[in-house]
Amino acid sequence: MTRTFAWLRTLSPARPRRIWCLALTLTLLCCANAQAEVRAPARVPIRVVDDAGQEIVLDRPAVRVIALYGAFNEILDGLGKADVIVARTNADTIPTRIATLPVIGTHMRPNIEAVLAQKPDLVLQMAGRKEASLPVDALRKRGLRVAVFRAASFAELFSVIRRVGVLTGSEAQADDMVRGMEARLATLDAKVAATQQRPRVFYEVRSPNMLGAGRTGLVAEIIRRAGGVNCVEERVKFARLSEEEIVRLAPEAYLIQRGPMNPAPLPLSKRPRLRTIPAAANGKTWFVDERRYSRPGPQSVGAAEELAGLLHPEISQKQSAPAKGAKKDRK
Repeated sequence: MTRTFAWLRTLSPARPRRIWCLALTLTLLCCANAQAEVRAPARVPIRVVDDAGQEIVLDRPAVRVIALYGAFNEILDGLGKADVIVARTNADTIPTRIATLPVIGTHMRPNIEAVLAQKPDLVLQMAGRKEASLPVDALRKRGLRVAVFRAASFAELFSVIRRVGVLTGSEAQADDMVRGMEARLATLDAKVAATQQRPRVFYEVRSPNMLGAGRTGLVAEIIRRAGGVNCVEERVKFARLSEEEIVRLAPEAYLIQRGPMNPAPLPLSKRPRLRTIPAAANGKTWFVDERRYSRPGPQSVGAAEELAGLLHPEISQKQSAPAKGAKKDRK
């Protein structure tokens, strides 16, 4: 026997009131759900095109990042995102907080399985030598998102910082970093514009199998922004030269980078062929930090400021003190 609820079966003065209350309740619930949908719109994917022409698509800002090139660790640290770094290459210990992280091999030859074990949602690589593209292809085939960037000028470096900011949800911090660096460069440009001379500069990348900085690369722009002229005219990042060629170029200032690419360079005083170049004669030879000059990142503007102080001490407020980080070549 089918039973019918009494309030539906019995005609009562209160029945219309109950129906209206039920309808009102349902209407309020629908409105609440609609408002909740407005407050929580569908998540829009993050999209960035890297310098290899690849579109990197993330469902959310990256929270597990591996940089195959150390400059990205410094950029992430500057953005307040060092906590997203989950591994490092064996040459990278900056910022110091990453020194205890798992090591995944070298910049050029990372261990693919070690990278995969960290389950990164983003891998960063710097464009350059062909060998650096091989692990990129291998990681992409394994399903990882790998962004490849190029930073051969300050303009390109600033673009890289902004795109890394987008990928890690730190756009505002990236914009602040870039604006600060641009302001410092503008101040430096104004100071250098007031100088009268532009000394010819040679930048030693490696010795004794000599490599010098050519005209295409961030080091070349650092020299120019610092008020110098790169005496190497080849439009390459690194130029192979003999000591005889350097004597012919006659640089008036000589920078010797010291770091992984040039771990134990000799001072010019111990290189008989180079003792006669103008830079050696006038005492304008300095050891400089490879990471500061050759690695594009937050320190690059500081390198230009430092070099300007070396080449044009008259524009420095502390003319009697050597530039921070630079060491004079002892004769």
